[in-house]
Amino acid sequence: MTGLIQQIQRRTPLGWLQLSKERSRLLVALSGIAFADVLMFMQLGFQSALYDSNTKLSRALDADIVLVSPQARNTQNLGTFSRRRLYQAKDIPGVQSAEPFYSNVITWKHPDTRKDTSIQVIAFNPDQPALNLPEVNQQLNVIKLPDQVLFDRNSRGNYKQAIAQVEQGKPTTTEVERRTITIGGLFALGASFGADGILIASDQTFLHFFPRREAASASLGLIKLEPGYDAKQVAAQLEAHLANDVRVLTHKEYIEFEESFWKTESPIGFIFGLGTAMAFVVGVVIVYQVLSTDVNSHLKEYATFKAMGYRNQYLLAIVFEEAIILALLGFIPGFILPIGLYKLAANATALPIMMTASRAIMVLILTIIMCIISGAIATRKLQSADPADMF
Repeated sequence: MTGLIQQIQRRTPLGWLQLSKERSRLLVALSGIAFADVLMFMQLGFQSALYDSNTKLSRALDADIVLVSPQARNTQNLGTFSRRRLYQAKDIPGVQSAEPFYSNVITWKHPDTRKDTSIQVIAFNPDQPALNLPEVNQQLNVIKLPDQVLFDRNSRGNYKQAIAQVEQGKPTTTEVERRTITIGGLFALGASFGADGILIASDQTFLHFFPRREAASASLGLIKLEPGYDAKQVAAQLEAHLANDVRVLTHKEYIEFEESFWKTESPIGFIFGLGTAMAFVVGVVIVYQVLSTDVNSHLKEYATFKAMGYRNQYLLAIVFEEAIILALLGFIPGFILPIGLYKLAANATALPIMMTASRAIMVLILTIIMCIISGAIATRKLQSADPADMF
């Protein structure tokens, strides 16, 4: 091991010397790599925000098993099923409670501007907490009052005035479907690609918003189990016991169901994945152009090395050394710039976009692979070069 380190130390860094000789070419290459990295970071950041924001509500559900309509696509398009299935679910051993959960998108008047905008309303029985959100559970008495709701302070849009009034203890009124409602409290969950924000109401207030909706139909069924029972085993028993007009999922499976929609059925997930792939290809092309130009400009020198007895592996190592140097140096600005862009995008969209260590490592690996692929393509001419033809 010591001998290998000493050999590396004695080795002339030909790759770095060739790159540093042409400073302008080096800067262009680093700019191109940084540009490709920024594109990959932004696409992956938005993709992660897509999955995280749209599963926040699913993760917050206080349930071991979730019943959902077979027609459900995502949290904003759940469909309904009969509440009788919840009563039938209680027949299964281990089921402690089975409560309905309601969700729908509705138009309301912006509390500050009075302009119509859409928002997601979720509702449940205030005597049976349905969310693992302490901030919400501490304010359940508020929504017990008719037409009182809780508002997501992290909703997308400018709600500063309304939020300030509620924080000062001055409930704010607005309209939902020509019905006056009062924002009696706040909580924090966050906007998503599917909804700009969320209102929490009681089940009775929810039915007032949708008078044509049957009270016996639920969007979700939240089932809690007694201690000691396995969710998968009970879910299997419920699947066999209930009719096929309802789908039985464990809480984990329901989160995966929501995420799967945005990954496979929604075009948004595909677009971000395609954007990442295109950024990778752009980086490969840019680095290839730089390395190919460098190889061509030093082809006689490489041919001289061959004539002196150096093998192709040695010459290829020089090009790959250049590729790795470009990858590491280009990654530095490509990593720093997205941090500021993430903050800018988060403020503008109210989405959870932030730099993570796992994403940084992933992009670094992609950058190295990108440059190595470029180096491998650029060395094809070098391998076939004949020293006799160079002079």
